[in-house]
Amino acid sequence: MAIHIKTAEELQRMRVAGRLAGEVLDFIAAHVKPGISTGELDRLCHEYMVDAQGTIPAPLNYAPPGYKPFPKSICTSVNHQVCHGIPGERVLKTGDIVNIDITVIKDGYHGDSSRMFYAGEPSIQARRLCEVTFECMWIGVKAVKPGGHLGDIGEAIQRHAEANGYSVVREFCGHGIGRRFHEEPQVLHYGRAGTGVRLEPGMIFTVEPMVNAGRAAIRELADGWTIVTKDHSLSAQWEHTVAVTESGYEVLTVSAGARPEPGTRAASPDLAGAVHPA
Repeated sequence: MAIHIKTAEELQRMRVAGRLAGEVLDFIAAHVKPGISTGELDRLCHEYMVDAQGTIPAPLNYAPPGYKPFPKSICTSVNHQVCHGIPGERVLKTGDIVNIDITVIKDGYHGDSSRMFYAGEPSIQARRLCEVTFECMWIGVKAVKPGGHLGDIGEAIQRHAEANGYSVVREFCGHGIGRRFHEEPQVLHYGRAGTGVRLEPGMIFTVEPMVNAGRAAIRELADGWTIVTKDHSLSAQWEHTVAVTESGYEVLTVSAGARPEPGTRAASPDLAGAVHPA
């Protein structure tokens, strides 16, 4: 499948969808605390998306080839769960870390973002993993520029993760996004600079590294969706949706409560997207 280059009108629609995805994460942040179930987090997010935003939760009943329909509106991946955790009866305990992955559909376009949250005070080791993974995401984002290559993103992420003693999950990757939830290209979070697809203005894709405290090996649970680390080590993930611009990149999933990129003091509360020259 060819990579779809977005028009200026499509980019604007993607800005709206991206901001709305970020705003769901802003909303749910105050509810992530010990004692709440992942199912309750899903209920709260679903109601906010449908009733407050007028968006459609893309994961609900999403069924790519070979998968049964995903039964919930968000993904909640706790501790050693890598991705695609199904919300349910699990109650968060003090020290848990959880990735909440949000994808909304607004006027036919998808916005996709995820963040790590702490239930109470995490361990030093868990906090460090989450921090380094956040850095990995931004290092990958900053490698985006017209004329560059997808391999530039993967190598930058892999180098930073491994330099800190962590491993990068290889079976899952970032992806193009637009009218479809998952489009070309696939955005690997490991690799070699100067290889892969050449980046062009108008490309939009996610950068969403999954970083494990232990080995990179993973396995799928019996529910057919939830992915966990084989060695039961902690895993973390952060995700932004990014557009390639004429001069660099634009982060489309920035919202008022989004954590600013490393090295900046605060996010602008009325910023719809963060535009950066190469």
